[in-house]
Amino acid sequence: MTGIVQVLAKAPQVWRVKTRLIPEYGAVIAARFAQHLLYTQLDRLAGHVPLQLWCSPDPQQPFFQYCAQRFPLSLHQQQGADLGARMAHALASTGDLPTVLIGSDCPNIGTVLIEQAFAALAQVPVVFAPAEDGGYVLVGMKRLIPCVFEQTAWSHDKVMAETRARLQQQGVAWQELAMQWDVDEPEDVRRWLSCRSDKALAVIRHDTVET
Repeated sequence: MTGIVQVLAKAPQVWRVKTRLIPEYGAVIAARFAQHLLYTQLDRLAGHVPLQLWCSPDPQQPFFQYCAQRFPLSLHQQQGADLGARMAHALASTGDLPTVLIGSDCPNIGTVLIEQAFAALAQVPVVFAPAEDGGYVLVGMKRLIPCVFEQTAWSHDKVMAETRARLQQQGVAWQELAMQWDVDEPEDVRRWLSCRSDKALAVIRHDTVET
């Protein structure tokens, strides 16, 4: 694969990540789950693609430092007032090099989906993997197209629809990969667990996490 894969991530700090899981699982388990998802994503991709980890609040967080020691990746500071600005800043940093940006919340992102995204970028300027909740879990670009991230209210079920409308208005071609789902709500955790034969929740309960 030719290009860069960027992973946008928050440090797995108690009370600051996966807050919608807290009422059912508690703040510590929610943070450990966020940590487990991110670590699993990096483990799945590291060594197969050039990998950047874009960090919030900063790359000096102990878990990010551990990831940089464990995996062949580089650490970068997220910058921007909202999610769109942070994504735009990361994608702009690679210039004209095809770049695919993902989060750590989608359990099904692996090398196959990444390969499909880069193949799409050989044909169009922008590629997405839409999410069942109305957003998207992957965006790839040959170079930054700012209209993708402008005038968007994030975290609602019309994000992808509004993005399509803006691209159509601007005359920008794009491709969409298979619909995906991510883990935000307790029912998503149950769905995630149902796909695994291992003792996944037990592993999460014993993971270490920043407090």
